[in-house]
Amino acid sequence: MSAIHRKFPALTFRAGQRAMQRIRSQGLQAADVSILPGAAGGPKGLGIQGLDLALFGSWLPSAPRQRTLIGASIGSWRFASACLPDPEQGLLRLGELYTSQRFAKGVSMTEVSRSCTQLLDDLLQGQDASVTQNPLYHLNILVVKSQGLLRHDQRGKLGLGLSAVIGNNLLARQRLAGHFERVVLHDPRQAPPLAPLTDFTSHYHELGTHNLRQALLASGSIPMVMNAIHEIPGVSAGVFRDGGLLDYHLDLPYRTDGIVLYPHFTDRVIPGWFDKSLPWRRANAEQLQDVLLISPSREYLAHLSHGKLPDRSDFKRYLGNDQGREDYWRQAMAESRRLGDEFLELVGSGEIAGRLQPL
Repeated sequence: MSAIHRKFPALTFRAGQRAMQRIRSQGLQAADVSILPGAAGGPKGLGIQGLDLALFGSWLPSAPRQRTLIGASIGSWRFASACLPDPEQGLLRLGELYTSQRFAKGVSMTEVSRSCTQLLDDLLQGQDASVTQNPLYHLNILVVKSQGLLRHDQRGKLGLGLSAVIGNNLLARQRLAGHFERVVLHDPRQAPPLAPLTDFTSHYHELGTHNLRQALLASGSIPMVMNAIHEIPGVSAGVFRDGGLLDYHLDLPYRTDGIVLYPHFTDRVIPGWFDKSLPWRRANAEQLQDVLLISPSREYLAHLSHGKLPDRSDFKRYLGNDQGREDYWRQAMAESRRLGDEFLELVGSGEIAGRLQPL
């Protein structure tokens, strides 16, 4: 359905100060885009699939150039899919594989990890080199190295460790430094286009075919849901988990002379996973001056089943009714084509400039 026939806007556009000035003066061109962040958020990534398809299927390829993709958790999986030889088919395959996962009540972390390992095998289909050596996209994957009790997969110890994280994070985000270190696995052809990361101890390691799968698994390994990854080739020994624990929505110091185009699940940037329930914990506006954040509008969400994008709570909501959950998620993915249609229409007409709001 063409965007022109909708009775409400499907997208919200929020821009940092420099991005807003640039787009208002000259519009938005695909050639302007140099960096794309991809947030953690699990199944929410399926809910914006149509936007990803429009970006990677036609719009960005219309102005080919080298671009940096920086992802955590599902963000890294989405971007790895977009780096496959056929990005549209890769993104569609990710959506179908993720949706088709089924877990019984009381499923163990080991079983979930095994299922995700199989998902990754089915997604990449032996085309790892296409991802790490893509001529246009440089993939960066964010992971955390766990400290203290978070190095354990035993639920009791891990639960105590997470309780300490929650308490320390309430006092100050900086106190997470005692629990996590950031690991950035990056394309060796280009250093990550970021200012020095001084908020937490950060390590940089090259990403390649030798460690792509372990990096992707680690970046999505949610504590109490999946086992930690205990080895990433080329990275010093450690216990590695979901990159979204520290960098949930990628509030990072981007360095670019272009636009940081951010297809996102929501219209705000939450620094870390443990900040989700802390409305006062906000992103650093100075770091996001070049960001254009694109997200589903509140009106769009209100018209979806359950009034929201798919998320992990749906596994409980539909417990014992896997087919019902799968139907719901597939409907959300199909509906998300409207997001891509509206984006293409607005950038093509230049009307996007009039839709910008401050980030």
